[in-house]
Amino acid sequence: MTSPEIRGWCPGAHRPMASGDGLVVRVRAPLAELTPDQALGLAEAAERFGNGLIDLTNRANLQLRGVTQDTHAPLLDALSQLGLLDADPGVEGRRNIVIDPFRGGADDRQTDIATHLAKGLAAPDLAPLPSKFGFVIDTGPNRRLATTIGDIRIEASGDSLILRADGSTTGRAAATARDAAQMALDLARWFIASGGVGTDGRGRMARHLGAGHRLPDDFMGDLAPNAPLPSPDPGPYPGGLLVAAGFGQLSPDDLRALASAAPGPLRITPWRMIFLPGLDTASAFAGHETLITDPADPLLRIHACTGAPACPQASVETRQLARDLAKHLAPAARLHVSGCAKGCAHPAASDLTLIGRAGLFDLVTHGTPWDDPDRHGLSPADLPDLMTG
Repeated sequence: MTSPEIRGWCPGAHRPMASGDGLVVRVRAPLAELTPDQALGLAEAAERFGNGLIDLTNRANLQLRGVTQDTHAPLLDALSQLGLLDADPGVEGRRNIVIDPFRGGADDRQTDIATHLAKGLAAPDLAPLPSKFGFVIDTGPNRRLATTIGDIRIEASGDSLILRADGSTTGRAAATARDAAQMALDLARWFIASGGVGTDGRGRMARHLGAGHRLPDDFMGDLAPNAPLPSPDPGPYPGGLLVAAGFGQLSPDDLRALASAAPGPLRITPWRMIFLPGLDTASAFAGHETLITDPADPLLRIHACTGAPACPQASVETRQLARDLAKHLAPAARLHVSGCAKGCAHPAASDLTLIGRAGLFDLVTHGTPWDDPDRHGLSPADLPDLMTG
């Protein structure tokens, strides 16, 4: 079997990524927010210029699938008219900012930080930053984004803002939101200048520090970030409602339903859910077949990648199989259905992991897609009886 291809870059809007179902176009909404009108416009664009599938990513972005070479340019025009596109492709590609979706109230310094950071990333000298290099803004009394991937983190230690390089356990205090944003930009410049970007254009902060590069004194501190919180479940949440979608994928009708119910902005989260501030009941989605507000829904315990035919590296269909297996899954068990050994949907261990190989499945128990399988060559008909443990 051919080894799966590991791609070292993320798609964007100007620079889409080819997949088995066409081009994947990433939409980085400013502040990870959509107005209801923007959400309605994006639903229409997904239908008109793609195949209608909209992915939620763990970077708090959206991805439109099935775009063609002929529909890409008009899609960019539509995104621009919706206010969802940077005119400069380089700026759009490096505006990788994840912000706490529950921000607000008396302390909304996170929005201020994100706004200044986004403006600063337009500087030409930051153009070498890798497309996967990201910033995390998580300044609440408890960290909600502790497991969110990022290279430079702006957090809080008590009530004080701190800047922390990923790979460091402590950070340095920042006096104001603008100071924190500027320090983050300067740290990104140090990363570039100190050789953090390889000849292949890749590079991550934790790897750079792990290779022995020492932070300058201006970026070192002894302040530990606030304690983390576990990732939230869908359902009512203080200040609003969290809504999930099976396997993190929305249809245009799903997005329209969210826009119709939203009393304000739709906030895209890194947990592949949408947060609707100000909505205090899940009744608007009662009976909805694909939007999830019940934390006990078994689909929430299943990871499934795009699979065949949409992904050229997969030899098996994954998501309908995962839906069929959900009703057989043992209580509390977690399942990962991976179209290949790359494990994109969940690069970690699960109770049960199915890996597609040449149209059949291998099974790994309590492991990852690249571990040695316990069973080989399973057909879909063999799988339901294996889900109970």
